[in-house]
Amino acid sequence: MAKKAWPYVKAYTLMTLGALVYALAFAWCYDPNHIGFGGVTGLAQIVNHFAPAAPIGAVVILLNIPLFLLGWKLLGAGVLAGSLYAMACSSLMIDVLEGLFSFPTMEPMLAAVTGGVLLGVGLGLVFLQRATTGGTDLLARLLKLRFGWLPVGKLLMCIDLVVIVAVGAAFWSVQSALYGLVGLFLSTTVIDKMLYGLDTAKVAYIISARPQAITQAIIRDLERGVTVLEGRGAWSGRRRDVLLCAFKQRQIVELKAAVKRADPEAFLIVTDAHEVLGDGFGDYRQDGL
Repeated sequence: MAKKAWPYVKAYTLMTLGALVYALAFAWCYDPNHIGFGGVTGLAQIVNHFAPAAPIGAVVILLNIPLFLLGWKLLGAGVLAGSLYAMACSSLMIDVLEGLFSFPTMEPMLAAVTGGVLLGVGLGLVFLQRATTGGTDLLARLLKLRFGWLPVGKLLMCIDLVVIVAVGAAFWSVQSALYGLVGLFLSTTVIDKMLYGLDTAKVAYIISARPQAITQAIIRDLERGVTVLEGRGAWSGRRRDVLLCAFKQRQIVELKAAVKRADPEAFLIVTDAHEVLGDGFGDYRQDGL
């Protein structure tokens, strides 16, 4: 029973941590410095600017209701349950932090950079649990179903850009919008790195006169599979096997040593792999990001 419950405990713990970092980014860096914030929280920032009695967190929850109703059918109850928790948690934490602490203003560029990184980390932790904090994060997740080839961070950037401009207009400050764009760029970059860049896999192409010796060394020393491709030299016209091997970043030194031990004259090309799915790497999920 405990083993079955552990994945849910872990997921909701990470979502809580992500919501806290998200709320800290807003309450510490964005709101005191009047920096444009994207998404529904940015819209709530506008409402709070004109109606200070309206708590930002409470406005966020109200504005999210239509989006959650829209996403319930498309994303399923599992994703929406996690998103509802993360949204409520982050919204309440914003109001709690702003109620308990009076964060001082800081140099705007420092606030934009710090806030952007914190925001990206917070949202990345939530997204890794296949949830959202609601608002445009949820809208980006819905658009991901239609535009699967676009990274989530880029989708968020497109949506939040409009809101940040509106926040700048509400504050009657071009600087507010410009600093908001800096934070937006950093946050979406961090999100994409957390979602797609943590799988630090590499792909090696190896051309050698001793393909069998290299193949055996890789299988024995790295415990990685090798695929043999048929190649032909354009200048010499000679046929030669090309070895293809996917491996983890931490194995790159070991791979190069194994190849050079087997054939000091081998031609080796190592490239980054955006995503590797299959045995020994990640698994495909239909609801994945």
